[in-house]
This record gives sequence, structure tokens and C-alpha cells, in this order.
Amino acid sequence: MEVEELKGDLPAEAIESMLNRGIRKLTPPQEAAVSKGLLSGRHLVIAAPTASGKTLIAEMAMLKAIIWKNSKAVYIAPMRAIVTEKFLDMKKDYPYIEAGISIGDLSSSDESIARNDALFVSTEKLDSLMRHGAEWIRDVGVFVFDEIHMIDDVSRGPTLEILVSRLKVMNPHAQVIALSATIGNPDEIREWLEAELVLSDYRPVPLERGIILGDKILHEGKESLLSGSSKMADVRVAEDTLDKKKQLIVFYSSRRNAESGAAKLSSVTERYLAIDEKKELEDISERILKAVDRPTPQCEKLAKLVKKGAAFHHSGLVNEQRIAVEEGFRKGFIKTISATTTLGYGVNLPAHTVLVKDTTRYSGSEGMRRISVNEILQLFGRAGRPSYDSEGRALIVAKSEMEVGHIDSNYINAKPENIISKLGVLPVLRTHVLAFVASGFLGKKADILDFLSKTFYGIQYSDRIGIAEIVDEILAELEDWGFIRKTEEGYLPTRIGSRVSELYIDPVSAKWIIDTIPKIDDEISGLFMITNNIEMRPYSRVTEEAELELHKYYGMVKMHGDINSYYDPEKPFSTALMLRDWISEKSEAEIFSKYGETPGSLYTKLSNANWIAYSAMELARLMKEKQKGILELRVRLRYGIKKELLDLVRLEQVGRVRARMMYNAGIGKVSDIEKPGSAEKLERLFGKEIAGRIRSQTSERLWNRSSSADLD
Repeated sequence: MEVEELKGDLPAEAIESMLNRGIRKLTPPQEAAVSKGLLSGRHLVIAAPTASGKTLIAEMAMLKAIIWKNSKAVYIAPMRAIVTEKFLDMKKDYPYIEAGISIGDLSSSDESIARNDALFVSTEKLDSLMRHGAEWIRDVGVFVFDEIHMIDDVSRGPTLEILVSRLKVMNPHAQVIALSATIGNPDEIREWLEAELVLSDYRPVPLERGIILGDKILHEGKESLLSGSSKMADVRVAEDTLDKKKQLIVFYSSRRNAESGAAKLSSVTERYLAIDEKKELEDISERILKAVDRPTPQCEKLAKLVKKGAAFHHSGLVNEQRIAVEEGFRKGFIKTISATTTLGYGVNLPAHTVLVKDTTRYSGSEGMRRISVNEILQLFGRAGRPSYDSEGRALIVAKSEMEVGHIDSNYINAKPENIISKLGVLPVLRTHVLAFVASGFLGKKADILDFLSKTFYGIQYSDRIGIAEIVDEILAELEDWGFIRKTEEGYLPTRIGSRVSELYIDPVSAKWIIDTIPKIDDEISGLFMITNNIEMRPYSRVTEEAELELHKYYGMVKMHGDINSYYDPEKPFSTALMLRDWISEKSEAEIFSKYGETPGSLYTKLSNANWIAYSAMELARLMKEKQKGILELRVRLRYGIKKELLDLVRLEQVGRVRARMMYNAGIGKVSDIEKPGSAEKLERLFGKEIAGRIRSQTSERLWNRSSSADLD
């Protein structure tokens, strides 16, 4: 079907944009979607390979809803990087459409996003917005759920499943578009969504799937020899790929293996760099070093490898470093990326070849586990992207001839696994049941059970009796903890229960915080209150110090042992000691070495600790308990400072390093800046420009504010 044939069924703006981007003809999945009711408002499940044009299907539905129906369109995905990429694409292709993105603070209502016509949100953020009573949900004409197969994910799946089910009830007239490249049971998803199914194996860029054994690629009974000379499989594939003037992503089982893999590959990539590329890589390397206040050994390692045209990519990097690596790869300066499997979801990178080095991966909760077919297909999907290549390769390393048959039958020629709901367990449902009651969505047990029967879990299992038992237990717990109260009509939220739901923390965590706030009597007990929560996982490495010191705080753990019993208290306690070292101004290098942290994992823990500390302040306010100690801890965690620097970090341009330098120079608080000689001290420390900016902030107008507001 030609794009111009859509005139009259699709807004002219959408057709014009497609033609301007060189899209003249619909792909088979796109044509099938149109024929099955895409433009007439039918719900659709699109199960088609990566790069087959699924995003354009969603785009057509979104543009029709926005331009012709004067309604909103919402794009939802589980990964923030995917949401950001799709948002930027919309801004570029349709600059006249009011588009907004919300992927951040889960305790915020983010009311400003409602002013937009196209909204791009993460799964958890949309769930949070609905808990805050987002009335604009009823104005949405189309919901697009990307990566719908993530319902199968233990951590993200239940929220996604509840979200889809809830939106169908709240806005039954909105069109639902569900997208995935890997669904083993698409008919079940179709049945649940009451949708039409578009099932396709179309891929615009041919993808060769093969197995690496020694120096050969085994592909559908054929063999081909890899160019190069290395005996190491990943290095040999890199030589062969770079000989073709193409780029490579190698997936490893752990962060450590990804880093060592990048070091190996750098010996190859360095030989293929042009002079101008080396200059660009110098700039990217410098950007990576500047992404943190003090470069760590990991930062220095990455920066050094990038200069050679190789990089590693995993959750241990801070966001700015990951972005720098991805941009360098897109521009062709970085030739290879060695990554963990988290890079396999959604990000559009120009990899001609993808190599899966290991078919196992490390998970903090499960240890080493086998990668599923669905995950392998996601990794394979990074190879041969239409905007970059005319063909691609997806390869897996076999360590022996015996392993070849196993890989061939279990991965190369295997079908995707069925998507299985992970909703029907008590810890998962507890948070959502509280949200039902707190938001006024559902208040009667019968209504809750009826709603759950219409979820994907309800479709798959029809286990009404089992779910009823779990819901009974949850309602009893929430009532006992004071988060809901029973009435003749059903259940109503208490004030504190409503706030717990809005704060987007697990009710178990909230119960722990509420019980612990009155017991805090020192710095470590306050930090342990923050870390001994589900939201702080994964925890830091347990140190000998944690094992020795925990007994002093065991009363706190024992107090909450009845509902916190599945925690190993040594892990969150060690994390509390890590945060103690951070606010004691220990160097990042010391913390990384002692607790097994990386810049990325430390940043994540500090971000989560800020969220929990804010939640604790809000709960303390409702309990009429003092908040000052928690507030001070929150600010100290933000900056990594001792208590004596709290006043100085109120200044812009002043963080933990500059505040300490000022303090040591005799400028202990903001008011000291006006003292004789302070101006000269600041100039000696930071230069005239920064010193001037700091001094300009000390006017009475700026600093005549309450200290609580300043610190917050």
C-alpha cells in the first residue's frame, strides 16, 4: 500500500511527514494494521520483528487522535531511554505537536504534562500519575504500550498489567495499541485486550543468524570463515566486522566481563581509526571523565578505551557516560560496544553485527541464569537497523562442538516463550490494592475481584478463589496498618494511606518507616530506616564492619520482623554504612572499593535514598513527628557532606568539594562571605568568575528564607 493511498483516512500532516522522511510505501505489518482497523479505532496487538515499522503504526494512530479527534495520545514504555528516544523523534518529525515527557520523580503529580497533546511516559510514572488523580486520562484517544511482552518481567510486569487493565476501565473508548517483537502467545494477549492481531515475520533488513565456533560462522548448514587471526571468538568477530567497515555490539554475562571484553576489543578497534576520528574520540573521552566530580578508576578505564574506539556500557555508568557512548557509536567514532543485556531493549544503535558471548547472565537476585529466547531475540534485534544497514548479523558463541546443537535448537531456531503473568502473588498485589482504594478507583472487595478477573492473570488462570484469599489477606493487613478503614459500603483510605500510595512506596516499606521514625536516635539508625526497604535494592556488598555492628541495631529489625522477615538485615545495614561513609565525605574511590559500588550504582542508590527520605519526611509530618533530622540527612545524602557544610551547599555552584574548600578556608557559613577578606579567599579558591557568582547570591533578598525551604 502506498502512503498516499491513506489520504482521507489519515491527517495530511502525518502523510506529509512520512513522505518527507522518504517513507513512500507501508511495510507488510503496517498495511495489515491499517486493514485490521488501525485508523478506525480498533485495538491492535502488533507482534513483529524489530525494525519492521511498529513505531509508525503507533504514530499513525496517535496523529489521527490528536489532529482529527482533538484528543490526547499517550506512549508508554518500560525503559526511560526508549521513552526519551520516541519523544525526541516526535519533536523532530512533528514540531508543531505539543509533546511532553515525564519519566522522573515517582512522588510527583507532574500536572504540567496534561497541557500536551502527545505524552511520553514510563510505565511506573503513568501509574504514579494515576495515583495522583490524573483526570486528563479520560481525554486520551489512544494508548500505545511498547514492549508489551514486559508483562512477563517479575519486577515491571505486574505494574504494566495493572496499568493496561485499569486504563481500559477508566477510559473504555480509547484505542489501545500493543507492540512487541517477542510474544510466544500473541493470541492470549489479543484475547485479553479484545484486539485484532497483526502477526508478522517481516524484517526490512535481512538478518543472518549464526553460531561462532572457532574461526567459523555456522549458518543453516553452511560454514563461512571469519577474517582476522585472533583465537578469541569476540576479538575475531570484531576483526571480521571492522574489515567490513561496520560496527559491533558484544553482549556479555556481567559488567566485569563487559569491561574486560572492551579492553580486548580495543586492541582491534585502535587499528581502524582515522586521524579525525581520534580527535573526536578525545572529546568523548573527556566528556566521560567530566561526567562525575572526581573520575573513578572505572571512569578512567572507559575514557582510555574510548580513545581507542572501544567502549563498555552497563548500569555501573552514570547516565551522561552512557549517552556519550551511545552518541559516539551512532556517529561511527566508537567501533565496538561491550555491554550487558540491558542495552538490548529498544535503543536504536547502528550495529551491523551483534554477538552474544554468553547465554547466561548475572542477576543480583538469582545469580547466574540462562537467557530466555525472548531476551536473545531482543539482543538480536539490535543488529541490522534500517536507517544504517542493508543487512545484519546476529551471532552466538559456542564453546565446543557439543554446544552447537544446543544453541541451534534452543536459540537460533527456537520460538519465543509464552508471556506469563506475574501478578498473582501477595507482595505484588499489596501496592496495587492500596492504590485502588486510595485513588477511589475501587473500594469494595467484590469490585476488586471483578477487576482482577479481567487482568491478563485473570484471563490466563481464572483463579478467583486463590485471588480472593490473597485480597482478603491484603485488605486485613492494610486495615491493621492504618492505611485503609472498613465501612458499610466498602473500604476508604486513611489520610496516611492515601499519602503512602501517592509517594509510590511499598506499603511494607511505609509500615517500616512509620514504626522506625520514633526509634531513630543516631545517624546510622536514620540511614538504616532509609535503606531497609524494598526500594533500595540491590543492596551494597556486606562488609565485615556491617556484620560486627548490626547487633547494636537488631532491636529495629526484630521490631519489624513479622512483615520484614524476608529481608537479610546485613545487606541493607551495610548499605546504611555505605551512605554513612558518603555523608562523612569519604572519597568515592574508597566507597567503590569497600562496598563494591560503581558510579552508576552509587548514583542510583543516592537517588532512591532521596526518594525514601522525602517519603519519611511526609509520613513524619502526618504522624506529627519531628522532621528536621530526616531533612538534614536528606540534604547531606544529596551532597555527600558532613553536618557542618549544610549552610554552604544552599549556594548554587557549591557542592561537596567546593563547600569543604570554603569551610577549610574559614568560610563556614553563608554569612561569612560578607566578612572582610572572604572575597579574596573565594577568588584564590575558584577564580574571579565563580567567586563572583557565589558572592552575588548572598543578598538579604535571597537568603531571608526559612532554612527548611532552603534545605529542601
